[in-house]
Amino acid sequence: MARTSFLATLVLLFSLATGFASANPGEAININEADVATLANLNGIGEAKAEAIISYREQNGPFATVSDLGNVKGIGAKTLETNAERLTVK
Repeated sequence: MARTSFLATLVLLFSLATGFASANPGEAININEADVATLANLNGIGEAKAEAIISYREQNGPFATVSDLGNVKGIGAKTLETNAERLTVK
């Protein structure tokens, strides 16, 4: 039983490590083109907020500036500040 738990833990850790590596944390995220999975990788943004961002974008058109992301319900100044270096608009 202990061996199974150990192997399961190793698989989980490997999955997490490879998932984070594929997110490219140093790469800027274009909030006008990013999908739910990409947006959900931002700090303080889960799947629900990512879907809200895309919904807002579809209803109101592309974001003109990164700070316009603050117009999305649930996205506050702290979230913008935390992710400022990772966000861009194109």
